[in-house]
Amino acid sequence: MVRLCLGPLLRYVDDSSATVWVEAGRPCTAQVRCPSGAGGRARTFQVAGHHYAIVPVTGLTPGTTETYEVLLDDTPVWPQPESPYPPSTIRTSDPEVVRVTFGSCRLAAPPQGRRDPVGPDALDTMAARLAADPDAERPDVLLLLGDQVYADETSRAVRGRIDSRRGLTDPPGVQVADYEEYTWLYHESWLDPEIRWLLSTVPSCMIFDDHDIIDDWNTSASWVADMRATAWWRERLLSGLMAYWVHQHLGNLSPAELAADPVYAAVRETPDGTDVLRAHAARADARPDTVRWSYHRDFGRIRVVMVDTRAARVLDEGGRAMLDPAEADWLREQVLGTRDTCDHLLIGTSLPWLLPHLVHDAEAWSAALCRGERGDRWARFGERLRRTADLEHWAAFPESFEALAALVAEAGSGQGAPASVYVLSGDVHHAYVAEPEWPGAAPDARVLQLTCSPVHNSVPLSMKLGFRFGWSGLGRALGRRVARHGRGARPTLDWRRAGGPWFGNQLMTLTLRGRSASLRVDRARPDETGKARLTTVEESSLTVS
Repeated sequence: MVRLCLGPLLRYVDDSSATVWVEAGRPCTAQVRCPSGAGGRARTFQVAGHHYAIVPVTGLTPGTTETYEVLLDDTPVWPQPESPYPPSTIRTSDPEVVRVTFGSCRLAAPPQGRRDPVGPDALDTMAARLAADPDAERPDVLLLLGDQVYADETSRAVRGRIDSRRGLTDPPGVQVADYEEYTWLYHESWLDPEIRWLLSTVPSCMIFDDHDIIDDWNTSASWVADMRATAWWRERLLSGLMAYWVHQHLGNLSPAELAADPVYAAVRETPDGTDVLRAHAARADARPDTVRWSYHRDFGRIRVVMVDTRAARVLDEGGRAMLDPAEADWLREQVLGTRDTCDHLLIGTSLPWLLPHLVHDAEAWSAALCRGERGDRWARFGERLRRTADLEHWAAFPESFEALAALVAEAGSGQGAPASVYVLSGDVHHAYVAEPEWPGAAPDARVLQLTCSPVHNSVPLSMKLGFRFGWSGLGRALGRRVARHGRGARPTLDWRRAGGPWFGNQLMTLTLRGRSASLRVDRARPDETGKARLTTVEESSLTVS
């Protein structure tokens, strides 16, 4: 009997088709089968001794919910015997109401019975609530906005495996070193029983952030040079990109996109796709403008554009950009190409566009110093500050910040504009709502920055105090003074905090109904019995009209 090692993960779903991702114990044919006769088959492909399949499911009926089972070489392997969880289902899209739940930064939860040092996992807690009441309101899609795994912050269990495999003395020490060790991270995270069931029954879209590879990934050109000078970095980077392609990227694509993807075809056509995929990862490193990790998804009249803000960067200090020209053109096409058929536009970027004012000004100041606005000594200080304080969001790329502002304003203005444009982000370990204010005519659409982080990570007191101060009037005044020292241009738009900050392990849910929208923020907290539950800390309408 073939073992189901990981999965199933329900990834892409539209009104008549879906994809289901699995990892098997050996080469086999994976099958997804529904009672109605809908389903599909796919032969596994091999990467670094592991066997995967992403099964396209066809024949689904719009607006219905179907249970499904997974078979490997015609033997049922999912649902598991005596599972305490409800059957996994595929629910085809309902264009009337779409619920989008999102967040980022999830450390794997410790095994049951072991103390959780960072508090209840919000995703685990949501899974337990849905499993207890299968008829309860559930997301139509999960948007996981980065740091799905932490390659540089491993658990005690993973460190033990690293120690027994290669020791902890040589770099990168307790961090993962290669593809095999990356697979341990995904197993640790996705074999969590609640998470495994949740990801089998709620579709998901994913994009990486820095910790999927390493903290500060692609912060600056000098950072890249320093990393390339180490003996271990290249293997880490290529392995991380390969693991991301297998575990996360493939599931972001529709069945038609998978069928047209030349890398996917090449990996499947060879007995061992490791070399093909490694060459693809090397190309993504050497020529990032030739490999696209960004993608879009449509849910009826809602467009979700997920943007790569890590690998697509231009890092030369004379022309720094969050997105290379090809990526910027692609984003513009996706954002503006559906104006007449889109009620809501969601731009998913792991890094927030609108930050607390003090943080924004500090990042712009650091960028100006690194450009040499105050000379070489200040430039060296600016680079140290950038790396130490993680000053690498959109504000650290001032021209890209302004370009995104202009694109959002254009998308939200004029005849055919959507009712709303929401920029969804994570990374900064707190949640908030920020609303931009343009100096001239404002866009017709409601524009908001919605930030939610972490799903499961620590939020130290210093971070809470720092972000609260960053939003304050005094913090804003200090930021403006700092920015003046850098001699950089002020942003062409202003923004205000419209909600939050909220701290803790949490998720945001957008409910989109026609041209109306509402927002809910849920935090995972222990109740009086010590059991984790989701508590709503904010619920509000976002509709203006």
